[in-house]
Amino acid sequence: MTSEIEQSHAAISRSLELLWRGRGQRSRGPKPGLSLDAIVSAAVRLADREGLAALSMRRVAAELGVGTMSLYRYVPAKTELLYLMLDHVSAPNEPDEAEIAGESWLTRLERTGRETYQLYVDHPWLLQVNQSRPVLGPNSMLGLEYSLATLDGLSLTDPEKIQVIVTLDSYVTGTARHYALLRQAHEETGISDEEFWAAQGPAIEEAMREYSFPHLMRLSGEAFSMSQQSMLDFGLERVLDGIASFVAACQESRPDGPPETGQDHDCGPEDGATAGAGR
Repeated sequence: MTSEIEQSHAAISRSLELLWRGRGQRSRGPKPGLSLDAIVSAAVRLADREGLAALSMRRVAAELGVGTMSLYRYVPAKTELLYLMLDHVSAPNEPDEAEIAGESWLTRLERTGRETYQLYVDHPWLLQVNQSRPVLGPNSMLGLEYSLATLDGLSLTDPEKIQVIVTLDSYVTGTARHYALLRQAHEETGISDEEFWAAQGPAIEEAMREYSFPHLMRLSGEAFSMSQQSMLDFGLERVLDGIASFVAACQESRPDGPPETGQDHDCGPEDGATAGAGR
C-alpha cells in the first residue's frame, strides 16, 4: 500500500511539472522530432476515435509513427499522459470581449454550461475519467477563473460561488453521461433505441392490462419524444432559473455585498423571489 501511495504522489508531482513547465529538448543527443504537445494531441485523437480503453503508450506511438520508447523522453507513463490530456481538452473558449460586453452574468453562465456539454460530446472519454480530484493545470485553472469572474459582484460568498459552479457542472455532466451511455448501448448491442423499446412492447402492454398503472396509462404517445437538445435546454434553463432566484435573494439581503468570512451567511430564495431574474 505504501508503495502505491508513493507512486501516486510521484505521478501527481511529475504531472504538475509537465503541466506547468513542460519538458524541453534535452541538451545531449540528437534533436528530437517530437514534442510534448504533439504526443498529447495524438493521445486525444486516439481516445476521441476509439475510447479510453484503446489508450496506451504503444498506440499513441503508432499514431505518431514513432517507436514507443521515444515517448518516454517526454511522458513518464500513461497516468501522467492522461492528466495532460485532461488539461489539454479543458482549454476554455476565449470569448470576444466586444461580443460579450453587454451580456448578463446569467447569459455567460449559460454559455459555460453549453460549452461544457459540448466538451463531453466532442470527447466522450472524459466521462470515463474520475475527475473528483483533478490535477490542476493551466487550462483547468483558467476555466475556473472564467467561472469565478462571471459570478463576481453578485453578493455571493466564496463557498456559494463554488456551489453554483458545481451545481451547473453536475447537471451538464449528468445529462452528457446519459446520452453517452445511450450511444454506448447502441454500439455494444447493435440495437437501436426504437428496436429496444419495440422489443419490450408486448410485455409492457400485457403488464398494463394485468396491473394498475393509471398515471402511465394516461401518458401520451409523445411523452418520450424529446430530442437530446430539448432535454438539455429544458434542464439547463431550470437550473439557471434556480441559480438566478438564489442570487436575487442574496443581493436583496446583502446590499453591501457578501458577509465576512465566519459570519452567518445563509441566503436562499425568499417569498416572491422572481425565478429567472437577470436572464
